[in-house]
Amino acid sequence: MSSDRDDFQAERTRLQELMLARGSRTTKRFLNLDAAVYREGVLEPRLKELLGLVASAVLRCDDCIRYHLDQAHDAGWSSDEIREALDVALVVGGSITIPHLRRAYAVLEELDTGR
Repeated sequence: MSSDRDDFQAERTRLQELMLARGSRTTKRFLNLDAAVYREGVLEPRLKELLGLVASAVLRCDDCIRYHLDQAHDAGWSSDEIREALDVALVVGGSITIPHLRRAYAVLEELDTGR
């Protein structure tokens, strides 16, 4: 039985491959830049995922929030640390982020329970 996480990852992978196959050189360059930003640098990739999560919440991108929640969880951030980061997003983004944070908490619950 697949989980919501598995379904999300499978669909994201399918669409990413489609975008790479059909996208322009500019699209591919942007995706390469995106991947490069999350590699080891002065900041560790683990921290960059948490930063990506906060930015995604402030920008109210549910797919991005889901992706960075998965990545932050896989990088070893605890649920308490992730919730604290989401509090930063709430303060920076304001009350308009609340619907997105609700969904983020549902995903975090799924990650915590392994569903």
